[in-house]
Amino acid sequence: MSDELISILVLVVVFVIATTRSINMGALSFAAAFAVGELVAGFDAEQIFAGFPGDLFVVLVGVTYLFALARANGTTDWLVHAAIRLVGGRVALIPWVMFAISGVLTAIGAVSPAAVAIVAPLALSFAARYRISPLLMGAMVVHGAQGGGFSPISIYGSIVNGIVEREKLPGNEVTLFLASLVVNLLIAAVVFVVCGGLKLPRTDTAAAAASEEEAEAAASDADTRLTPARIATLVALVALVVAVLAFDQDAGLTAITLAVALSVVWPDHGKRAVNEVTWPTVLLICGVLTYVGVLDEMGTITYAGNAVTDIGVPLLAALLLCYIGAIISAFASSVGIMGALIPLAVPFLSQGQIGAVGMIAALTVSATVVDISPFSTNGALVLAAAPDVDRDRFFRQLMIYGGIMVVVVPAAVWLAMVVPGLG
Repeated sequence: MSDELISILVLVVVFVIATTRSINMGALSFAAAFAVGELVAGFDAEQIFAGFPGDLFVVLVGVTYLFALARANGTTDWLVHAAIRLVGGRVALIPWVMFAISGVLTAIGAVSPAAVAIVAPLALSFAARYRISPLLMGAMVVHGAQGGGFSPISIYGSIVNGIVEREKLPGNEVTLFLASLVVNLLIAAVVFVVCGGLKLPRTDTAAAAASEEEAEAAASDADTRLTPARIATLVALVALVVAVLAFDQDAGLTAITLAVALSVVWPDHGKRAVNEVTWPTVLLICGVLTYVGVLDEMGTITYAGNAVTDIGVPLLAALLLCYIGAIISAFASSVGIMGALIPLAVPFLSQGQIGAVGMIAALTVSATVVDISPFSTNGALVLAAAPDVDRDRFFRQLMIYGGIMVVVVPAAVWLAMVVPGLG
């Protein structure tokens, strides 16, 4: 049996043990990374740790730390009340507002994880306060971010269009953008219906009435009064957005710096906030991605891609590439996967039997729509940001939802974009 197949089987075993024995999958993945990397691939510790997602570790810790501070001093409560007043008490509109904000942020240049890091904590705090499904709210944020993520001026759009140009393939920036936007919008609409969005208050119901009463009593209501700590936290949140979007600063490093600054002034809030950083989630995500890094270093991902492109039926190869993009992207960098798979598709795209524009659109959508998976950066941020939830149950919900995306979306976009021969 080849080393690549052994590494894939070990990953399956990790899933089975974590599911049946309730062991943190991240811890299991670190052990698997050591066993497979050391015993099968002959890697040393430095090579194994090369796959550790240090940037994601800092993002998860920094963002959850900052928003834990915001919860500790009541800033998120104030923002929730402000949001409900802004839409006239119509709770049902809030998920769509979060979808739109995430989409606009990525469309104008924010990378998807940065947009999700900014929007998800507030959106999920709102969900907890008004008993909206956290899966619904998290999905709306992530799909919004992916919906805007391929505009011609966006980071993802620029990267993919650059790869297409470098590989001398036909491309269409507008088609790529609209494909991602329409697919994510349709999925968001389905999730909104399935997860109870139609049952949310749409007019001035009890929730709206309560918010109006709170607004009138703002001078005496502890939830809606602006205190020095809350004002400083609001300034920090605005600074996070400006630093990430306008100055291209790292979201994790910026968030943790702002959180530390707030903790120096209000140490009691800082102590409570550190305890609310979702350390089990950090262990889970970092462990899994370290093992995925070992797989990448071993050549397992390239091995799977090459096996597909050797198939003599172009349409079938196109479908399998979409599935490989979806499956791997659920555990790894979407942009990295697209950068690897688009060149792999060049040989049969150059034959003219498959439309290049449709194939590239289908592949990019397949590789990004699954980012709600708890093992991807966006899904991990959603899982980490959700307050007052059964985290194990929410993790399973995100994993099942991500699995549904992996199974359904590649086939759907293949039928809609590749089979008709777009481009």
